Amino acid sequence: MNEHLLISLGSILVLGVGAQWLAWRLRLPSILLLLLFGFIAGPIAGLVDPDELFGRLLFPLVSVSVAIILFEGGLSLRLSEIPKVRGVIFRLITIGTIVTWAIIALAAYYILAMDLALSILLGAILVVTGPTVVGPLLQQIRPRGQAGVVLKWEGILIDPVGVMLAVLIFEAILSDDLYHAPLVVLNGVLLTLLIGVVLGVLSAGLMVALLRRHWIPDHLQNGFSLLLAVSAFVASDLLHPESGLLTVTVMGIFLANQKWVSIKHLIEFKESLRVLFIGSLFILLAARLKFEDITGFGWEGPLFMAVLVLLARPLATLVSTWRSELSGRERLFIAWMAPRGIVAASVASIFAFDLVAAGHVRAEQLKPVTFLVIVSSVALYGLTSGPLARKLGLSEQNPQGVFFVGAHLLARTLAAALQAQGFRVTLIDTNPANLKAAQNMGLPVYHQNALSEDMLDVELRGIGRLLAMTPNNEVNALAALHYSEIFGRSEVYQLTSGKGEVDNVGQQTLPQHLGGRFLFSKKATCTYLEKQFAAGAEIQTISLNKSFDYVAFQTQHNNKALPLFLVTANKKLVIYTTDYQPIPKSGQTLIALTPPVTASEQAR
Repeated sequence: MNEHLLISLGSILVLGVGAQWLAWRLRLPSILLLLLFGFIAGPIAGLVDPDELFGRLLFPLVSVSVAIILFEGGLSLRLSEIPKVRGVIFRLITIGTIVTWAIIALAAYYILAMDLALSILLGAILVVTGPTVVGPLLQQIRPRGQAGVVLKWEGILIDPVGVMLAVLIFEAILSDDLYHAPLVVLNGVLLTLLIGVVLGVLSAGLMVALLRRHWIPDHLQNGFSLLLAVSAFVASDLLHPESGLLTVTVMGIFLANQKWVSIKHLIEFKESLRVLFIGSLFILLAARLKFEDITGFGWEGPLFMAVLVLLARPLATLVSTWRSELSGRERLFIAWMAPRGIVAASVASIFAFDLVAAGHVRAEQLKPVTFLVIVSSVALYGLTSGPLARKLGLSEQNPQGVFFVGAHLLARTLAAALQAQGFRVTLIDTNPANLKAAQNMGLPVYHQNALSEDMLDVELRGIGRLLAMTPNNEVNALAALHYSEIFGRSEVYQLTSGKGEVDNVGQQTLPQHLGGRFLFSKKATCTYLEKQFAAGAEIQTISLNKSFDYVAFQTQHNNKALPLFLVTANKKLVIYTTDYQPIPKSGQTLIALTPPVTASEQAR
């Protein structure tokens, strides 16, 4: 018995993280594989039975996990992101929520033939999208402009709003007092807002005060922030049911936007927890599904989904984005992004159980309808939102462009060579002479500090990796750290300083989290490259073929040419690093630094 429970618990963690890794490798939305793995592990293979494994602890564990995910989500919300779309976000979680709620309630009443009270409750449950589903999709798509910002903020803020609304309707149904439901909802909203904001700000303020006074040692700061977030969540829920999600969201937002202490290490820790929790929650969600939960509907199921996707979401988006600065393409993308996730599932399951126990037999409909919406919306948006974003020009799959930190002669020459091969390049520098020289070469360049928070405004369309090439090694390392959140650690590169960062075989001896991958070769410091340029070295672009291959090219330059970039036959850009030195093949294009011609070579 214990062995079976151990296997079940281990399977949840392995499948949760493994599905996300496999989705990354296959370039698929992770939620699709999470649902698939969970469904296989649950109803098909019988490997995982969440109710048997956790019993009555299942939903409390889900609630705490969602609270931690929302706390992490709050930590990612910076007010500097939203000056142009603050009104859109507010309308989406207020007016948009009301529009969505009303349409879903009417659809449930007329299409699914649910009674009025349950239709209103289902509408409240299904207004939530949430960071557990929107977050992974946005991470996969990486939409440009304001659409991604709007969806991220809406996904995090809509969870506490939707849950609060659903709880108040649920309490009105239990009390058989739907006539006074509007007043009950209004009072509940005001109380939830009061408790959530006050406790959230107080908890965040306490954390800041303790960090400023150095009363928490470094090795306990992550754990202590988790302690405060969970404590605030529980205390808030005890004061008023389901107000805890708002509390932890406000706490995260306050911490993210205060200027007194750095919380970067807290954000990195919570991001790791998010991966674990989202993976585990979706495995649990899918494992609890039964075939009849998603197959027990006739034509009513697809029609109900069509109303949600083609009417409720577009209309809510239209009303919320009216007269905003968002482009038509951004509005269309927002209108096509409303997957439902674990919060809707847990709330529907709890309410269905309690209502049936209270004598509302037809409340059993809540669970299968909610699971139908979750599975259908995740599959639909997971498969179509990425292609739609690319079709609208809001995203690119595997962008190959390069963002150069530094616009000196070497960086400009490399950028020009890449641009000539059809890759998008962008440079940034604070030196006016470098900026003017880059502009004269027709290169896009920004006059800005690469480490500034305002760098979010820089257009990174088509850019997929960063090359930090300034003469200052500390700036290069900081830039690599700063942009690893945008490009990923595997796609941030910097010049080596020549002070022992790599060993004799080119492997990094310094921890990778302290900077980027080292460019070209262990001798390719900024000083070395500039000396080579001053002596007459050149950046050459060579198309290799059977009659003139890489060996012939190196022989021509006495095996002294330094490979820098490789363009494959299908136009993929490969960057040479100290630990990755591919052998160029026929049909590929090599960009290399060729050595200066010596006097003896000139004489020959």
